[in-house]
Order: sequence, then C-alpha cells, then structure tokens
Amino acid sequence: MRKYGMKETKEIKKIICNKCGREITAVNGLLSEDVLSVEKRWGYFSRKDNRVDRFDLCEDCYDEMVAAFLLPPESRG
Repeated sequence: MRKYGMKETKEIKKIICNKCGREITAVNGLLSEDVLSVEKRWGYFSRKDNRVDRFDLCEDCYDEMVAAFLLPPESRG
C-alpha cells in the first residue's frame, strides 16, 4: 500500500539586488549568477532587539561594498 502526501515547493523566479535594483533571473529555480544573501536576527544587546533583517546583493554591489572596508573580508579558495 502507498500513502502520498501533498508537497509544496518554492521555486525562485528572480532575485532583485537591494542596492542597485538589478534583477537576477532564474531558470528552473537556478540563478543565472550568484548573489550574496544575508539574514540577521538581532540580539538582545542591540538597538534592534529580535528584529530579522534580510537582503540580497548582486556581485557588483558586493564588490563595491567590501572595497569600502578598512579590513578586507577573509577569503578561502
């Protein structure tokens, strides 16, 4: 005997860069280029207690952002 359940899936159609607004499209759920996705839940000792912020950046905006860092991010690979 077989029992089946309903399966709901989410498929990405596009991601919009929060900084420049450029659209990164997806085909069959696969992005045409990579993005930086950030999700941060702020802790009790912040001014944003328990708030969750989320954003996506295209690679060009990521490069622009890290170029302004005093200390560059650690990289491997």
